[in-house]
Amino acid sequence: MKTLNSFTPMAEENAVEDVVTIATINFNATWGKKEDNLNRIKGFAKAAAKRGANIIVFPELALTGYDLDTEHEGNDRMQVVQAETIPGPSSNILASIAREYDVYIIVGMPEKSNDGTIYNSATVIGPSGVLGSYRKIQPYGDENSWCEKGDSPLIIDTAWGMVGIGICYDSYQFPELLRYYAAKGCRLYINCTAQYEDPLENSGRISMEQYYLLGLTAGVVANEIFIASANLVGMDKVTFFGGSSMIIGPGIKATNAVGDPVYQICAGCTNDKQQGIVMATVDLSKAARSIYKNNAVTGKPDFRPELYAKWYAELAQKP
Repeated sequence: MKTLNSFTPMAEENAVEDVVTIATINFNATWGKKEDNLNRIKGFAKAAAKRGANIIVFPELALTGYDLDTEHEGNDRMQVVQAETIPGPSSNILASIAREYDVYIIVGMPEKSNDGTIYNSATVIGPSGVLGSYRKIQPYGDENSWCEKGDSPLIIDTAWGMVGIGICYDSYQFPELLRYYAAKGCRLYINCTAQYEDPLENSGRISMEQYYLLGLTAGVVANEIFIASANLVGMDKVTFFGGSSMIIGPGIKATNAVGDPVYQICAGCTNDKQQGIVMATVDLSKAARSIYKNNAVTGKPDFRPELYAKWYAELAQKP
């Protein structure tokens, strides 16, 4: 796979379909009740597929619940005990639904690798079966007490082209992953997330508007791609999650000389605090990804990873 150190603009994508229907699920996980959660994940996946969804996205750790197990330590913590291999029991059950309805399903869950390492992951399933897992590269806060850091992006090849996968903190604080996917040719980025808010405090609303929504729209505007984000909603163990699952994409360009891209919220809003399906049909051909293509004046992309690679190499060597 070509690295971004020697970046050249992507060749024109092979013939792919442009119009896709995406469902993101506001999901209220029952903490520590994997069988209950899986049963409801199955139900929502089938319901979304019957409504015409091609890609169905569930939140981070939807299979088990998110909150830290403060009553146990080490290998006795809830997510560690309930972690599964991918492929494994839960992903294989969901694979049967994906095959039956000819859909893609992405679900956040704790993963146990073959060597016993635990990750905060998303299982990615398509009509042909389990395609793999994305392991969260930047676990947030207390997550680091039960899971290890992942180190690899995950791109799946679909009828609508390449799709990149990320989880929560990866998407808001670390633009490198989303930029990598866009540079590789992805027109759609999947964000499985667990963004909390205090429903009784104004700071909770600010968190959803100025962190969650602003982070997602910044990614859309900077890269001119679509983002489908699925968030937990309601009480977990001790935390209230803010829902607001949504699908965001490039909007109509401004009519000034610069032509700066704007964004559109295709489905969802930051006031949606109820469990349910948020769905939109979008045209991925509007994902221009212009900074990764040849500039009409210079004949080269504005994106210059050879410079960024030098800077990052310098940072990586700092004590």
